[in-house]
Amino acid sequence: MIRFENVTKTYAGGATRAVDDLTMEIDGGKVFGFLGPNGAGKTTTLKLMTGILNPDQGQIWLENVDLLKNPIDAKRMFGFVPDSFEMFERLTGKEYLTFLADLYHVGEKERKEHMDKYLARYELEGAINQPIRSFSHGMKQKLQIIGSLIHQPRIWILDEPMVGLDPASMHALKQEMRDYCESGKTVFFSTHVLDVAERLCDEVGIIHKGKLIARGAPETLMKDDMVSTLEDLFLNLTGKEKEKA
Repeated sequence: MIRFENVTKTYAGGATRAVDDLTMEIDGGKVFGFLGPNGAGKTTTLKLMTGILNPDQGQIWLENVDLLKNPIDAKRMFGFVPDSFEMFERLTGKEYLTFLADLYHVGEKERKEHMDKYLARYELEGAINQPIRSFSHGMKQKLQIIGSLIHQPRIWILDEPMVGLDPASMHALKQEMRDYCESGKTVFFSTHVLDVAERLCDEVGIIHKGKLIARGAPETLMKDDMVSTLEDLFLNLTGKEKEKA
């Protein structure tokens, strides 16, 4: 479960509201897609819910743990795949995953099982003993995905996770996201790939200029707006918001 209550974040000395009074709750067992134009507030929202940024006002709960009051306990609840590579690139892939497993107190047997499973799934077995700095963009992305799952978190947060992945890895990721939710866990990801969001998500939220302008099951939102694709819905809603501005 993820809950935002009246969350606001400003930049430029308060002149720009990157996230504007965001209130929503996402139940466990769902894939939630977070959509919006560039600069809409998607990445800021993810940074707020991972504790990288603090809100100007409002509260965030992860599995009923208050992120601001109990940040360490809350951060143990999630695994995060950011949209940039902030990794220790002098380490080998295996050293990086071992570091994360140590950080989250994952036992030797469990970490080996997880590494073996995900390295095979994302075809990184042959490169895992090489320095991360020698990895391609796609390989780094796959390593981040594996690292975010090493402790099997209750909440899996991903920022534009499809970027840089080959078709086979993208398919594996989508399947993993679906399987993850079937065990009662929560997936929250941002994406610009609207056809993937339409097929994969139980719910989507659309943010524009910091405000949540739509939320619900894709098929319900499309029916209400009388459109046949999530792309048409997205363009209609964000276009209307531009006209209001």
